[in-house]
Amino acid sequence: MSKKHGAHHGGAWKVAYADFVTAMMALFLVLWLTSQDEKIKEAVQRSFTNPFASLTKESVGIIPNKDAKPIASSKSGNFDSSSAVELAMLRRLSEDLVKALQKDEDPPDQQTTKLELTPEGLKISVFDRSRRPIFKNQSSEFTPYGDWVMSTLAWQISLYASFSVELEGHTESGHAAPRPEYGDWEISSDRAGAARRKLIEHGVAAGQIRKVAGYGDTVPMTQTSPDDEINRRITVMLKVRSGKNSSA
Repeated sequence: MSKKHGAHHGGAWKVAYADFVTAMMALFLVLWLTSQDEKIKEAVQRSFTNPFASLTKESVGIIPNKDAKPIASSKSGNFDSSSAVELAMLRRLSEDLVKALQKDEDPPDQQTTKLELTPEGLKISVFDRSRRPIFKNQSSEFTPYGDWVMSTLAWQISLYASFSVELEGHTESGHAAPRPEYGDWEISSDRAGAARRKLIEHGVAAGQIRKVAGYGDTVPMTQTSPDDEINRRITVMLKVRSGKNSSA
């Protein structure tokens, strides 16, 4: 009985040692995290918030969007940590925008917004449909619904200051201009400018916006007729502000 009693208590050091190793590992992780930049910290936080989200170069992580494409890998063929962090941030923003803007009762061909992950970043198309217009007719003034859409976009984008913003205005072809001197080029430019002012009004930093342009009816959506109203839209492009696009 004495031998058994001694053996029982003799294993207590193993428990204490395991606790010590666990504490040292926790300390190591804390020290490592505090030495990382903000992007890495945010990525780690997001991975714990959503641990089942895949973070590979094959994953676009946008839900649900059959048109999304994965972000291209680096020149070396490796999916480096910074690209992974940027992809995680874009994916999270995509998910938040889907929840905030896309309504389940709307059929896919009547959605106000379309989200696409591209090699450049996240492309957000906001459609000025007749059924639910963003702008007042032949004007750069937002409707109440358009004001809500743009303010919601602005609030989400303002949380990701590491991305630059490019705004483009587009129109469909074949409609009559409101007046001779105010055609597709003018209205598409004015609408892009109105989108810029609305984003800034609702929290996006002015320095985050790097481009505002109007393209008239020269850049229709792929696989659509140029005179389809789906081409009447504002495009918001979010890009990573880094030196990655510089020439080799």
